[in-house]
Amino acid sequence: MSSKPLEMQLVPAPEKRVAALPPRPPATSSSAIVEYTPPAPKPEEEDIEIKLRRILECVPVRVSNTSGSSAGSGSGDFHQYRQMRRKEQDRLARMDVDYQKKKEEAEFMLRREERLKAAEERTAKKRLKRQKKKQRKQENKKIKLENNGEQQRQEQETSDVNESSENEAA
Repeated sequence: MSSKPLEMQLVPAPEKRVAALPPRPPATSSSAIVEYTPPAPKPEEEDIEIKLRRILECVPVRVSNTSGSSAGSGSGDFHQYRQMRRKEQDRLARMDVDYQKKKEEAEFMLRREERLKAAEERTAKKRLKRQKKKQRKQENKKIKLENNGEQQRQEQETSDVNESSENEAA
């Protein structure tokens, strides 16, 4: 060993470059096709029914019929066909039910709007009638007060005339 002390030097380490693209997912050995489902929107904005429906819709659908074009028809093909057909029929039935529900909801909202509009028109008509009645009542009261005032003045004038004629006669 040498008698010189070892000198240490600080050397900057090379910077690691960040990849511009996200890392690729690991390759799987499965050849199943999976449907792409977009990311769900913010959960605060949804109610429970929409969340449940989205969960059901976002479950990836695996296509199990992956036999190649050169494969022959095996004993399980009929059962696979029947299963796929049943799933498709269920999906179409759900779509029909959703369509009917939306259609009924739209019709209900339309009828509701019509009923609300008719009720508002009736209310406005009755309100106008009440206001006219109230105005007539106030006008009649005003006329009555004016008539009473005139009658009192006439009575005072006649009483004044009577008093003055009595005073003259006396």
